[in-house]
Amino acid sequence: MAAKKRSQFKLLNITLIRRQEIWLPTVWGWLFPILLTLTLLTVSISNLPSFLAVNQPVNAEVLVVEGWLPDYAVKEALARFKRGSYRQIVTTGIPIERGCYLAEYKNYAELAAATLKTLGLESEKIVSVPTPEVRKDRTYASAIAFKQWLEKTNTPIKSIDLLTLDLHARRSWLLYRQALASTNTKVGIIAMPPIDYDPKYWWRYSAGVRKTINELVAYIYARFINWNT
Repeated sequence: MAAKKRSQFKLLNITLIRRQEIWLPTVWGWLFPILLTLTLLTVSISNLPSFLAVNQPVNAEVLVVEGWLPDYAVKEALARFKRGSYRQIVTTGIPIERGCYLAEYKNYAELAAATLKTLGLESEKIVSVPTPEVRKDRTYASAIAFKQWLEKTNTPIKSIDLLTLDLHARRSWLLYRQALASTNTKVGIIAMPPIDYDPKYWWRYSAGVRKTINELVAYIYARFINWNT
């Protein structure tokens, strides 16, 4: 009878805690992954501008210049045109947002083309391809306008080098390649360096921080979320 009671008692015995041996990192065990993470983060941050401001020209037939570029970049575009084997410059761009009622040129494509002519480039080597007014995805809209110009004029162009400014390069390159995919036109990219901050130490400049963060977010949006609407 006593043995039966002890057996029933054992069946109701519930263990709430138990002793267990576990392995825990030492101080160096914690420091190593932290230091490795910080090192990788520092390297990534330092090289972020070089990732966004990609340069990969293809020695193309035509140099496409985004018309909103500052004057020094347009001047450098002309210098590259003369040094290279390009036969034509095409300028693109949306309507000018401010001063269009006073300005002679109503969009950046025509403004950049006029600037190149003033700098000495022959008129027959310049074509301006304006972009219709859009509320979003202006770079992609410019790429589509360029594609439509190719189709409308039946211009046989096998390759282009797209010239843009600094951190905008990787996004512009992506969107132009997407827009021209059906044309089999090879697209290269040229990024003009900035003059308002040092890309090697971009985090020390308000312009560098603002532009780098903005372009990184914009590239991620274009690359992974939505590029064709």
